[in-house]
Amino acid sequence: MYTRKGTPDSEMEAACKTETPTLEPSSATQLPEGTNCLACSEDGRYLSLGHCQGLSVWCASSLICAAEWLQDRVEITSIQMTRMAETAYLLGTVDDMGVARVFAYHCEDIHLLHVINIMENINERSICLTFEVSEGGDYGAASISCNGALWLEVYHFPLEAWLKELEMALAQKQHSNSSGDVDMKWSPVAMVIEIKPLQISAGAAADGPLEVVQTMDFLTHCLALDVDTSCSRRAFNTDVGETKETNESPRRCTHHFLLPCGPNPGERKAKSQPAGLPVAVCVWWSGSHNLLQYLLQKAPKNKPGRLFICPEMNQLYDHKHLFKNMLPVVKSSCLLFEADVEAMPDVLWPNAKKILCSAVSRCTHYIAVGLHDGLVCVWDRKSASPLSVVPVSVTDSPFSKMQFVDDWPVSADDSQTFTSAEVHLLVRCKGGAIHAVTTGRGTRSCTVQLTERPKHSGDLLTVTASVPFLQSLSLVVQRNGKMFLQDVVNKTTVCLLIPPTSHLVAAPCNPVYALNTKLRALLIKGDQDPSCSSSSQGGSQSQLLIFHFGESDIIKQYIVTPPVSPQQQETWSCVTLEESCDLYLQQRALSVDERNKAIAQTWRQLQETAETQQSCSQLESSRK
Repeated sequence: MYTRKGTPDSEMEAACKTETPTLEPSSATQLPEGTNCLACSEDGRYLSLGHCQGLSVWCASSLICAAEWLQDRVEITSIQMTRMAETAYLLGTVDDMGVARVFAYHCEDIHLLHVINIMENINERSICLTFEVSEGGDYGAASISCNGALWLEVYHFPLEAWLKELEMALAQKQHSNSSGDVDMKWSPVAMVIEIKPLQISAGAAADGPLEVVQTMDFLTHCLALDVDTSCSRRAFNTDVGETKETNESPRRCTHHFLLPCGPNPGERKAKSQPAGLPVAVCVWWSGSHNLLQYLLQKAPKNKPGRLFICPEMNQLYDHKHLFKNMLPVVKSSCLLFEADVEAMPDVLWPNAKKILCSAVSRCTHYIAVGLHDGLVCVWDRKSASPLSVVPVSVTDSPFSKMQFVDDWPVSADDSQTFTSAEVHLLVRCKGGAIHAVTTGRGTRSCTVQLTERPKHSGDLLTVTASVPFLQSLSLVVQRNGKMFLQDVVNKTTVCLLIPPTSHLVAAPCNPVYALNTKLRALLIKGDQDPSCSSSSQGGSQSQLLIFHFGESDIIKQYIVTPPVSPQQQETWSCVTLEESCDLYLQQRALSVDERNKAIAQTWRQLQETAETQQSCSQLESSRK
């Protein structure tokens, strides 16, 4: 592993002051009052907007409002849109009161299908903190808080039934010639699983043979780390500069939907499911060391389960799916025990340090976690083992966010081998520094510091988003409102994005924007510049600014075909552990040359370091 450092900030400032190309919006249109969020459908046809009176759906090409759902005192603050059929789209929203809703857009109508957390008792009001709909709309996950408790609810949406009911609603509306919403009883939503922070005591004792006790101790230790951490959080009071212990610090849940991949338990069932349907959800809690995976097809609740830990794989499995297919050498080292559990994880990936952030690759084959003390760990779901653990020099601040860069340039030779399982990550620190991490099995890991910690608070980054249709380019927004496209490979500013003179980027600390992959455009909310003389004439209404990247000659060279949706890809899955081991051995065999080169390079570096140290010691001795 090698690290390359430079002076990226000074290079960027110099580029900005010289001849860096600029791009202005090609068009703009007035937004509804109080627009808080935007989302584009995957096919690029529609744009959904959440605002202080409900939500709207626009045609993305003409920017004409196609439908509205208006409700007094319902301010939508979060919105997501996904296509569930050729002419039907599912929308997931959260309002300012923490109520999550599921809508459908169909034939220029918006229908409210389901309210996730209906307030039945004002004293036990549940608040939805986050709500995500899986691509394609088959599942939804809501992080719920109530009276200090926090949990994650995962739902399965009856898409086939809803599509039939949408057609019935359309027929009723046409028959009655009514312009309003028809009275339709929509099919109910089914909760698949409710996930709560595990409550396991570190002092729990286990009876039985020594091997079973040791296994129970390992499991208890891994899970109890999270419980102990949540109970001993430290709260820092910035007003007086004091640190104090608190047991009331709220926890945060981060989750990712996972597609079929690898030998995880229950993957065999995925073969009979439609292609691209999520089979599991990956979860971790703030302050946790453990990455947990829960299957979306679960056994009945309150049923005693039998779990085992495979030390070679460093994972926790449900015995029913894998144990009978395991190789004898591995089976002999697996220790079984009985446990009465409820909503226990089907897979557990323990980590040495606390998890600070995470990301999942577009194909969900890889899960990356950013850990305390500057460690990045990438888990390979195909081989059910760590792909790599990379240390990153983060002396200024801990990790805050990470993302995969799926459109990194790849040579033709690499794309034909198993060693092309090379992953690229952008990791952002709380202090504003950004690091690019490149790693893979059998290859040397590389970390490059793209930007240093900004000297001025206005230069802090609020957005670093990979642009899927521009190869190796990221959209960057700063707290002072500056926007630009950055080449993360060459560490250069490719283009500055300049709003009209009459407008500024609205709320640059938390900008409202969306990327349209099909139209190759950035859509971002702009507010009237109060210092502009024309602001008093045109009012203070916000504008939607559209930057079409295909119109810039300097950006055209970066345009690539958008990646195929994982739901449309043919997913490969190991059914048995033998297949997983075969794949692992194939990867090891094909990468032997690269690994030998890396080992030789490491030994050369060690030898050079030893010689340097010896020379320094001799020089000091001669001086004495």
